[in-house]
Amino acid sequence: MAEHRRGANLPSIGGFNRTVVLDAVRRSPDGLSRVELAASTGLSAQTVSNVTRFLIEAGMIVESGTVVAGRGKPRTILRLEAASRYAVGVHVDPAVVTYVLLDLAGSVVAETTTSTPSADDPAEVVRTIATAVDGLVADAGVAVDSVLGVGIASPGPIDVDAGVVLDPPFLPRWRDVPLRDALAEATGFPVLLEKDVTAAVVGEMFLAGESSARNFAFVYFGTGFGVGLVVDHEPVRGVGSNAGDAGHIMVDQGALAGTPDGSGSRGEVGAAVAPARLVEVARDRGLHLTGGAPADDVTAVQRAWDALGDAIASGDEVATGLAADAGTAMGRAVVVIVNLLDIDRVVFGGPFWSRIAPVALPAAREAITGSPLLVPKHPIAVVDSGRGADVAAVGAACLVLDAALSPRASALLIRR
Repeated sequence: MAEHRRGANLPSIGGFNRTVVLDAVRRSPDGLSRVELAASTGLSAQTVSNVTRFLIEAGMIVESGTVVAGRGKPRTILRLEAASRYAVGVHVDPAVVTYVLLDLAGSVVAETTTSTPSADDPAEVVRTIATAVDGLVADAGVAVDSVLGVGIASPGPIDVDAGVVLDPPFLPRWRDVPLRDALAEATGFPVLLEKDVTAAVVGEMFLAGESSARNFAFVYFGTGFGVGLVVDHEPVRGVGSNAGDAGHIMVDQGALAGTPDGSGSRGEVGAAVAPARLVEVARDRGLHLTGGAPADDVTAVQRAWDALGDAIASGDEVATGLAADAGTAMGRAVVVIVNLLDIDRVVFGGPFWSRIAPVALPAAREAITGSPLLVPKHPIAVVDSGRGADVAAVGAACLVLDAALSPRASALLIRR
């Protein structure tokens, strides 16, 4: 049986015990009986009975059939009622804002997008996002009081304590935007703000459930290059919650440097593999990409990137070679992180990843596992996320679900 978090039987921590039980049921797709819940959580039979009664009355779990296990009374199976609660995730990207609605199990129920508004007028930013959030919930036919809250994934740096987007390099007009509190006031929902790479890694961990690795790196390939980290089942946020900027790691850029012999030169991986840079290199190599000049137009970059993805899918040699070079450069950067943390799993994903993944992932895997600089001797899994281009938005919604459903030992602290 999978290992579950252990509970406690003190009456003063009933809220914690509810999350322990709910988390155990959520992580068991086939459901659990009350006897199995007591065994897996360490809670007494009476505590489990009281907690499950509360959760059933709240509509968050349901009794779903019985099973016969040896002698005695058949056991009633408890399963998660996924449609009882929802969470909204918002990903603010330089080109587009993505919105998703997740049910309690983490499945996407609805999604939509809007163009990213200019932050010259912060009030307009809030109005645009709030209107889209309200419309997403209404169009899905979901009761407003069943929505637990809204999670926002934003490029960093951010001030999590103040709920402010500070000055992301790819959003030059976004400076000191008080997004969290203003959006909470506009929508009436609780709002959480998180850096995009951290949101993505939380989503990967939350949705993986029992199969989630204890330690892993999530390589986030979007407008910029970042790495989210999980150590001992906890996302690494850092002192200011801005951990994950890995674009300044120096690597041998190989053919991306444009040297005639392909030997490359050392440079920052973030600059080498930025989608706008790769589109420019592709054109320099004679590949015709629709979308116009991408330098100052993130929408044009997206169009050209889609054209590049189509060329990769069709087997174009220039496009596939470029994707392989990008994967190799990213893999070389990741070796530094694997050596530093001694992790055994690397997950690649992000808004721009899927179009190059068929070629870039094998190249990255070879660059990591075959590197002469690799220190760990254990096997290292290098895999796709499988969460799609909306991984940051899904992760932002998972922040809300995780806050509501996952037990936190800090909840047991006595506060004066």
